[in-house]
Amino acid sequence: MINFRQIQLFICCFLSLIPLFVRGDCTCEPEDEDRDRSLALKYKMIAFASILIAGAIGICFPLLGKIINALRPEKNFFFIIKTFAAGVILSTGFIHVLPDATENLSFPCLNENPWEKFPFAGMVAMAASICTLMVDVFATSHYNKSRLHKIQQSNGGDEEKILENEYYLSVHTHATHGHAHGSVSLLHHSDSAQLLRHRVVSQVLELGIVVHSVIIGISLGASESPKTIKPLVAALTFHQFFEGMGLGGCITQAEFKCQAVTIMALFFSLTTPVGIAIGIGITNIYDESSPTALIVEGLLNATSAGILIYMALVDLLAADFMNPKLQNNGLLQIGASVSLILGATLMSLLAIWA
Repeated sequence: MINFRQIQLFICCFLSLIPLFVRGDCTCEPEDEDRDRSLALKYKMIAFASILIAGAIGICFPLLGKIINALRPEKNFFFIIKTFAAGVILSTGFIHVLPDATENLSFPCLNENPWEKFPFAGMVAMAASICTLMVDVFATSHYNKSRLHKIQQSNGGDEEKILENEYYLSVHTHATHGHAHGSVSLLHHSDSAQLLRHRVVSQVLELGIVVHSVIIGISLGASESPKTIKPLVAALTFHQFFEGMGLGGCITQAEFKCQAVTIMALFFSLTTPVGIAIGIGITNIYDESSPTALIVEGLLNATSAGILIYMALVDLLAADFMNPKLQNNGLLQIGASVSLILGATLMSLLAIWA
């Protein structure tokens, strides 16, 4: 299976280096804004603590299923929470991240050729969605092939006979209610494949969230305008909390070991605060209006938007709304639909301030 921890580490290191190669560029005309370094620093400290706490609470909330029975993945309330969080993530991709990418890549100070001649933000978002699909497909395919290889080794290598036996066992079990061992074997295979999918989903989703979270943190930390920072504190706190809920729900279904869960939770919770700390540290050298910064941030935001939109629609919403548990429960369908719309609406409203 793909080593996502190494990818996460690489992305964090790469994003933290953004300020180093954007300094010294010619910049667009700066916007008029009130600058007060001491007051801005005070708001940044508040943002650091608030976002850190909100992210930790948000991602840990769904993980309390081992303690709170209502939060277990098989419970209806879990579906409601997850669809709400999926609406938040979907809105984040469409309303927050993709428009930012489009704005970054269409600034007047960028060269007309090629930035004004082609919608790069949409293209990169589309490419990121396709790549995310490929990760889903290849990871699942790799698992299935490795499983089949193990079965071949234990059954003399006759692949065709193995597949025929599995098909026979499945049909015969449903027809006669016999051969329980075959049914259990197939059920175990199905559960294992589903578990793998949940793990891929949770890890890819975290990567998508991390990309734009670091950029947001650096931008906030590098700003010296209290008027810019103040509304962002509340908006990003709610943003981080709800995103954490969505990611926490995926991690819960993935059934990772305690160590992996802890690492993923810490990784998510610390991403934006670390970005703020980096931004504070490089305030004097980082210029978010430089052409290089605009291009790098625009491309990364577009990539993040593509990942988030794909994950929200395909791996979260489609998977849940097509689930037999929800399909056979009209009341749960209504509750999940209302929760989805509410999550997307509330997150969209935050665009007024952030």
